[in-house]
Amino acid sequence: MRRRLTLAIVAVVVGTLLLTTVGSLFLVRRAGTSTAGNEAVQEATTVAQLLSEGSLAADAGAGSKVRAHRVLAALKVVGDYDFFRPVALTAAGQLVSLPSPLTPSLVNGQALEAGRTVSGSVGSVVFAAVPVVLTARQQLNLGIPLRDGAVLLGIRTVRNPVNGLLYFLAVAGGALIVAAVVASGLARRISAPLVRAVTTTRTMAGGDLTARVPVSPHDYPELTELADAINTMGDALSRSQNLERQFLLSVSHELRTPLTSIIGYADAIADGATQDIGAASAVIGAEARRLGRLLEDLLDLARLDAQKFSLDVQRVDAAELVRLTAAGFRPEAESNGLDLTTAVPPDASLWVDADPDRLSQIVANLTENAFKHAGSHVVVGAGVVGSSIAIWVLDDGAGIDPADLPLVFERHFTSDRVTRRGLGSGLGLAIVSELAAAMGAVVTAESPVMEGRGTRMTVWLRPPGAVLD
Repeated sequence: MRRRLTLAIVAVVVGTLLLTTVGSLFLVRRAGTSTAGNEAVQEATTVAQLLSEGSLAADAGAGSKVRAHRVLAALKVVGDYDFFRPVALTAAGQLVSLPSPLTPSLVNGQALEAGRTVSGSVGSVVFAAVPVVLTARQQLNLGIPLRDGAVLLGIRTVRNPVNGLLYFLAVAGGALIVAAVVASGLARRISAPLVRAVTTTRTMAGGDLTARVPVSPHDYPELTELADAINTMGDALSRSQNLERQFLLSVSHELRTPLTSIIGYADAIADGATQDIGAASAVIGAEARRLGRLLEDLLDLARLDAQKFSLDVQRVDAAELVRLTAAGFRPEAESNGLDLTTAVPPDASLWVDADPDRLSQIVANLTENAFKHAGSHVVVGAGVVGSSIAIWVLDDGAGIDPADLPLVFERHFTSDRVTRRGLGSGLGLAIVSELAAAMGAVVTAESPVMEGRGTRMTVWLRPPGAVLD
């Protein structure tokens, strides 16, 4: 990658130099041609006026012919002309004996006959043709027939305006060397962090989640952000792996306990070691139902992960739902020596948009969790709090450590909180969080809530037509 990036940058510099050089040569050449053409027109016009006014003394005695030729020859040399002298213009508007590379089609004879100056260029050759009025002696001295007119014609080859080619090549070579050095350094500075990132991600993919991308203070901010993102991903994967391990241990424990009871009582019945077969069967049935609840909770989490959990959202009276759900838990509360109280405003309707079955499952899971930790009392309530409808479950247990509060709804989280009763599957709070989020609600946990003890878990629901902040 470093080599390709270096070559790409150098190629861009070379292309820029070539385009700049070609464009500069074209513009300089064009400017040189234009300047040479303007100079030819000005000089030819001035000389034509001198010839017409007799300032070159073309009529002054026998030496006039020699002087005129000498003056024109000197002007040709000084002006760096290839051709500079009057030529004949016929009555038909044709120039006689045009020098190469001029052709009659390039020189507008009619314009010259009308007294206008004609100029132009052919490749690197520029010309200027200026009508001139000569006396008969001047025409004879300059070899122009008396029956024809005269035109002063100047032809000049535009020389190559570019000088110091070696100097230009040296400057270009120096620029290429600098570009190569800068490109190599830039490529190294960009590619090195990427190579480190690729190496680290491959190490992570190989199973080493402790690998991290080293970050240099000289790295570009974007590459530093990439390294930080990969490191954050590694931290999340490592934490997820640890939580997954804890989850498997927790599920294994939850499965082992009822299975041990089922196997023990089943063997006792088979061996005739127990006389109370009805009681043994009841234990087997209770433990089997406990296993069923655990498997159902695992299936619910799997469906939520796969986004295949369907919801039937409708208008629901949260107050009535809380009363009915709590009533279903009264026999279990009595069997566990707990006082279950319902705190719902009498004759009040608390309408929310939710799936009634899933909302009832949320209340049931929160209640079951409260039963596990309560000392003697559990309260299930609902009411209007601010602009939201709240459903809460409160227990008078030992409470939750403040450091554990943000984590209690994570599916793999386990804590040292004292569990007084072996109820539930241990996954209820994770399911509560997932279901609440699916219905656009929020679930929170508070502890302690009374005299340094107790826990309250609250589900915040949106009223019809409202959106929770």
